[in-house]
Amino acid sequence: MTGRRSTGDVPDLVGRARDGDARAVARLISLVEDQSPLLREVMAALAPHAGHAHIVGITGSPGVGKSTSTSALVGELRRAGKRVGVLAVDPSSPFSGGALLGDRVRMQEHALDRDVYIRSMASRGHLGGLSWTTPQALRVLDAAGCDVVLIETVGVGQSEVEVAGLADTTLVLLAPGMGDGIQAAKAGILEIGDLYVVNKADRDGADTLRRELRSMLALADRPEGAWRPPIVKTVASKGEGLDELLAEIDRHGEWLRETGELAARRTRRARDEIEAIAVTALRERWGDVHGRSELDELAAAVAAGESDPYAAAETLLAEL
Repeated sequence: MTGRRSTGDVPDLVGRARDGDARAVARLISLVEDQSPLLREVMAALAPHAGHAHIVGITGSPGVGKSTSTSALVGELRRAGKRVGVLAVDPSSPFSGGALLGDRVRMQEHALDRDVYIRSMASRGHLGGLSWTTPQALRVLDAAGCDVVLIETVGVGQSEVEVAGLADTTLVLLAPGMGDGIQAAKAGILEIGDLYVVNKADRDGADTLRRELRSMLALADRPEGAWRPPIVKTVASKGEGLDELLAEIDRHGEWLRETGELAARRTRRARDEIEAIAVTALRERWGDVHGRSELDELAAAVAAGESDPYAAAETLLAEL
């Protein structure tokens, strides 16, 4: 189906997406996921319209209430008159009915709202939980006129760290009774969060978790003028604490713009995206010319001690 579409469809798709056509947005994200031959033209058409949305990453361990919090935040943002996109990165196929897709049911209250766009994307086995095409899917939602785009990750392995590289503002969700304070320190997510959310704050241990977090954050060596991450208590299932959370997200957005950090983060994000695309293209180009056999021969030589990985890599680069 993708191959039969002419390049003339791209301006039409982009125009309809800009007008809020959910089917056009879906089609553009499908072109991204399928790595369509039209993808280069799509990105070129979207580029002039992107760069306006506030990208908010939402991460945390399974069970802390990410999907409930995301849905509640969508409601608050809509009440504030914002157009919202949600990108949920699923570790499995988007057609498998996995746990994250099951949680999409909680967002059905927004399903008929034309100013809310919700999409699950498969990570396709990508280590860390985020597909390398995720930045391009974000650009689609941004260019389609979303004021805020929420990225919800599976929260396993390195996805907590990876989402910080894609977001302007990163929310780290924790919940009492799950050992989250200790896990946060171990996982290194104390370095990547812009806001910390103690969800399910009506449970015992919420105040203790908040104190632990505050103590650990106080130990961080932050330069003068650096952002000091706040800790917000919420009960997302009851809508409690969301107004304060939204206010802190807005406050962080203002700080990013005033300090120039927003431009710096987006430049780093673009650099990483360019690098990922270039490395993927080089790998494909080398595979088209040489196939796997030569790489296997070089690998066998390194494993046997007849060569070293640097020399083998230089051989590959020289042949490109």
